[in-house]
Amino acid sequence: MTELYRSHGAVVLRRARQITGSAEEAEEVLQEIFRGLLESPASIGRARSQVAWLYGATTHLCLNRIRNRKNRERLLRERMEPMSETAASAEDTAFVQQALGALPEELSDAFVYYYLDQMTHAEIAELLGCSRRQVGNLLERAHAQLERLVGTKGGTIV
Repeated sequence: MTELYRSHGAVVLRRARQITGSAEEAEEVLQEIFRGLLESPASIGRARSQVAWLYGATTHLCLNRIRNRKNRERLLRERMEPMSETAASAEDTAFVQQALGALPEELSDAFVYYYLDQMTHAEIAELLGCSRRQVGNLLERAHAQLERLVGTKGGTIV
């Protein structure tokens, strides 16, 4: 476990900082990931790639922490690129953040990986443990649900 921490701790820390926007919170995520591995080392042993497992677990933990603290609004406002050529108003940004928070976890994760992290379907599939086709289906479902929510407001998504 010590060797895994030395070799991949920086990856976890960098990913957590990228998502949370906070060095302090990134440190907490790093500690929580490796504490979880100490308690259940077999969880990473089943993974095809330790780096992919750590990357996915870090992303998942960060997103859950954000949801739990209702901090998603700040994260998306600071990290999300404008969804159109013109910058979104604060009200529009808050609405999109609320809509993303209303999506089921697997849909919001896929949406964030694809649109925020600009990952490929193959990269997302590896993190989520599913096929590229399933990633496409998740993105379509997320897009459709967000369009319904935004459509009621008279806007568009991505």
